[in-house]
Amino acid sequence: MLYTRREIGKLALAAGSTGLLAAKPNSNFGGVQIGAITYSFRALPGSAEETLKYCLDCGISAIEMMSTVAEGYAGAPASPARPGGRGQMTPEQRAAMQKAAEETKQWRLSVPMAKYKALRRMYEDAGVKTYAFKLPPTMGMSDAEYEYIWNVAETLGANHITMELPTDDALLQRVAEYAAKRKLRIAFHTHGQGGSSGFEKALGASPYTALNLDVGHYFGVTGESPVPIIEKYHDRISSLHLKDRKAPGTGGGEGKKGGGGANVPWGQGGTPLKEILQVMKKRKFKFPGSIEYEYNTPEGSDVLTEVKKCVAYCKAALA
Repeated sequence: MLYTRREIGKLALAAGSTGLLAAKPNSNFGGVQIGAITYSFRALPGSAEETLKYCLDCGISAIEMMSTVAEGYAGAPASPARPGGRGQMTPEQRAAMQKAAEETKQWRLSVPMAKYKALRRMYEDAGVKTYAFKLPPTMGMSDAEYEYIWNVAETLGANHITMELPTDDALLQRVAEYAAKRKLRIAFHTHGQGGSSGFEKALGASPYTALNLDVGHYFGVTGESPVPIIEKYHDRISSLHLKDRKAPGTGGGEGKKGGGGANVPWGQGGTPLKEILQVMKKRKFKFPGSIEYEYNTPEGSDVLTEVKKCVAYCKAALA
């Protein structure tokens, strides 16, 4: 179901449990901006209008926007489903994927930024700002495609772009140089890379490289508190990903991407989320914390109910 800007305005007015007029979302608690990555809503219909409604329902006033949401709104061509299973793609499947990739490239190089200006206006009119945009640049992309990524981020109002921490030195150098050229940060998301051994290298590539530190993954893989890392690199952190995981070796996550302990409802794992949030408040760090909903939805619940619990957890921790 799609929503017009007028309908979105009405939703914004009605947002919140009180139902008061002009009640826009506010997830800034104690001076700490709590947001969400739109990936959190991946199990739900994912149009930009629907995603905005989820933010309003959950009281979220700032987001890290995935490219699927933004580009879907701007009219990107549909991509074929990636073949499942572990086997190699057939020549026909590979050709279809390559054709789709070329169509997407050509579309990106022709779409007017007016589409993204309208998307930003719709979200900000409803009280939701975009602080990060995720469309990972690759070595295979042209310089024009890099320009497109940074143009979209700027147009949406984001102050950084996010991608996985590169393992390829050439890719790290290329994105670092382009971020410096545009004076808009590229922030590296940490998944299962373990400790901080690669942080210095990544941050040393350019003054415009930063961290999109995932505190749950850091604890889940290392078993160590990420608080010292946050304290050390606070001026080079653009945003955090917030989630709770069990310690490594406790079962449930070792066979998955990143390994380590399982993702669990907040408060049931070992990630020191409350301490992290309190440090952000005490030190007056300005980078946001993004809720990344990844644990399995409990029986009898639903995604939005669980994301609301995460928002409430942050609010209580920052009271």
